Amino acid sequence: MNRIQAENKLQRLFKHKSFYNDQWRAIEKLLEGKRILMIEKTGFGKSLCYQFPATQFNGITVVFSPLIALMRDQINYLKNLGILAECINSEQSDEENNEIIEKALNNKIKILYIAPERQENLKWLEAVKKMKLAMIVIDEAHCISVWGHDFRPAFKRIVDLVKLLPANFPVLAVTATATEKTAQDIKKQLGAEKITYIRGNLLRSNFKIQVARVEREEDKLGGILKFLTNIQGTGLVYTGTRVNTDIYANFLISQGIKAIAYNAGLEGEMRKEIELKLKRNEYKCVISTNALGMGIDKKDVRFIIHTQFPQSPIHYYQEIGRAGRDGKNTDIVLCYNPLDRDLPEHFIDTARPSKDRYERVVDILKNSPEPLRERDLTKKSNLKQNQMRVIKADLIEQGIIKEVMYGRGKRYEYQFNAPNLNTTKFEELRDYRLEELDKMIKYVEEHNCRMRYLRNYLGDKTNDVCGKCDNCLNKNIFWKNSSEMEKKVRNFYDSYFPELKVANGKTKLVNGVAASYYGFSNIGSVIHKCKYEKGGDFPDFLLKQTLRAYRKYFKNIKFDFIIFVPPTESGDLVRNFTEKLSKITKIPISYSLYKVKETKPQKVFQNFWNKKENVKDAFDYKNPQELFNKNVLLIDDIFDSGATIKEITKTLSKYNINLLSPLVIAKTIGGINVK
Repeated sequence: MNRIQAENKLQRLFKHKSFYNDQWRAIEKLLEGKRILMIEKTGFGKSLCYQFPATQFNGITVVFSPLIALMRDQINYLKNLGILAECINSEQSDEENNEIIEKALNNKIKILYIAPERQENLKWLEAVKKMKLAMIVIDEAHCISVWGHDFRPAFKRIVDLVKLLPANFPVLAVTATATEKTAQDIKKQLGAEKITYIRGNLLRSNFKIQVARVEREEDKLGGILKFLTNIQGTGLVYTGTRVNTDIYANFLISQGIKAIAYNAGLEGEMRKEIELKLKRNEYKCVISTNALGMGIDKKDVRFIIHTQFPQSPIHYYQEIGRAGRDGKNTDIVLCYNPLDRDLPEHFIDTARPSKDRYERVVDILKNSPEPLRERDLTKKSNLKQNQMRVIKADLIEQGIIKEVMYGRGKRYEYQFNAPNLNTTKFEELRDYRLEELDKMIKYVEEHNCRMRYLRNYLGDKTNDVCGKCDNCLNKNIFWKNSSEMEKKVRNFYDSYFPELKVANGKTKLVNGVAASYYGFSNIGSVIHKCKYEKGGDFPDFLLKQTLRAYRKYFKNIKFDFIIFVPPTESGDLVRNFTEKLSKITKIPISYSLYKVKETKPQKVFQNFWNKKENVKDAFDYKNPQELFNKNVLLIDDIFDSGATIKEITKTLSKYNINLLSPLVIAKTIGGINVK
């Protein structure tokens, strides 16, 4: 098929008149059965490079994509064109996913989107062997490489699949963001001698990029509020953690801005609803971690603000790339405080677990009489689940452990005579990430064209300037609150109370509230001093803040009792605090909740399974008859996983309470969730 013939079909199938040159170059190679790595800017039209040839092949094109939002948008788009397309992902039920697999087996699908992590699913592994595959597509291909900015172990399985394919089987790997080092690694993994490499122009000529220097978080809040009141259109505000999505969204809402928080901790249906309303411009802005934006089909994002600088220029280019895809002028702002380096540095330090944690996993498997499930291995090693998955992938790659089928499930065992753990690569990677962070800071402090800096960093060596960034326009931007704005921010800080979302509809437990976040202002340091440095009772300002939270959140509930969580290591701190609170609220206090076994501090456990096991069957109540049909307020100092409160609820529910709700001084940030 020549280009003229292809473009005639393109107009009939996709309603487009012609291909860009790089699009046609990729499509032509795919139709010839070649392998391609394509790096093109967001909005270029990379999807068409596989969607068009997929319609010409006799068989199924499988698109591996980590972006559920992209899957949804692309499926709707293709179905509207009459092209048979479906997706398999974790937000759908097993029945829905199995039905789609059956369609694929019966050749009733042209394009099938699937999350890389689904390759762990046995049903999929069995089905894919029987499918009539025509082409493999790897979206967000930078995730293949450990040098990429979002490496995912599940992408290694795609590489393993590609290596099994015939040399003349078409494979397309696409991304908008890969440095030359990352690109060469992807090429090597996919077979460098067989791959065509296409890298396009990365200029976003409609971007007005600027850096706003700030000295405090308060100035970020005020500066963003002022910015939003003076700009047309809708956009995104990116924060560094899930907690900050709540803080910024609630502040803006309190000032009359239509905003909402978005992060990976939200239920799938809620995320879908926010994405849909964003596309309909029902929000002025969505406050999000980097979980939002990739693959969202919204071309008129008019601004993007970062409250925290990302780990590297490649992270930044990718995130701002979600704006202005319609080609119209778009504002891009990065807030910069030199002290903000701590957060990305924390993420770099924790991206690869420490050597002793690897050794802990190896020792457990070495001494286990049988292969272990991932969950059992996670519990025994007392690691977070995401850490376990990174360790597991690395140990498998080094040939130290192996994955085995055990019945219908997967388990892991130590390899006899395995090589010693090699951490050289991890150390090199950490050094590389720190170098990238330094380059991000260099971008912030750059005095020449910012767009040229980003393009050069990504391998586009063009020297022309954008003419629109703050440096090209010789503007220095500082955000500092006026006295009026400072008052607004302070009033918000005094009245913002994080909700404790613990209700599940199956128990008597209802949602509660915290007076603040543990890391908010100086609250965490004050609690720590009282608990671990013999600092005496919790001070009155914490009591006043907790009372404000109580009065605001519980104005519609009349409580019959106040009880408190029995201590593990804090003595009478919580008891004394509860007595003061009881005296002021005039709610009777009960001292009947007690421990029936010793527990360890929950902070020593790294995953919810171990936290839950630590407090299992640990509590009882001395006078259960007094609880019948009563509303109970439960006081504690710190809320972390919620395991303790849930266990207490389980115990008290046996005695027919009406409801139980927690009120705590501080909610932890939860290990700093980035997405």
